[in-house]
Amino acid sequence: MNILLHMCCANCAIYPVRVLREKNMHVTGLFYNNNIHPYQEFRKRLDTAREYASRVELELIVNEEYQLDQFLQQVAADPKKRCSFCYRSRLEETARITAENGFDAFSTTLLYSRYQQHERIREFGESLALKYDVTFHYEDFRTGWQEGIQVSKSMGLYRQQYCGCIYSERDRYSPRSRN
Repeated sequence: MNILLHMCCANCAIYPVRVLREKNMHVTGLFYNNNIHPYQEFRKRLDTAREYASRVELELIVNEEYQLDQFLQQVAADPKKRCSFCYRSRLEETARITAENGFDAFSTTLLYSRYQQHERIREFGESLALKYDVTFHYEDFRTGWQEGIQVSKSMGLYRQQYCGCIYSERDRYSPRSRN
């Protein structure tokens, strides 16, 4: 099976790529992350995704467009709903590319993170699979959480400290947000 794997970052890709390859799937990565801000963080994650892909011989499709304005236009009015936009927009692009390029299925490394809304991601993936007439490969990759962390550290990969958007960066570092 040829599968397109949306990659939120290199670290979160480590375990899913290994598992999918062990199931004899041909994995192609997709770096499309309209949510990552500020720009320097976006570049660090993109560069790290390329480094990882090179080291594990993973074909990687990349969208280098920095989409701060478009992202904020969609979420600034109600930042509490940002995750739904974030999940859906990235999965929709993955489903679209899957359909246009003849992949058998698509999935996402968002299913690896303990911090993401797992069922919401699954719902979006399944509904977009129907919309684009492709298959969404659901798998709970959270079981490999510690393995992914250990491998990323041993590889010396850049490890980000927040989800990606400017709001999650604020929530991580702003003293007022923690109260």
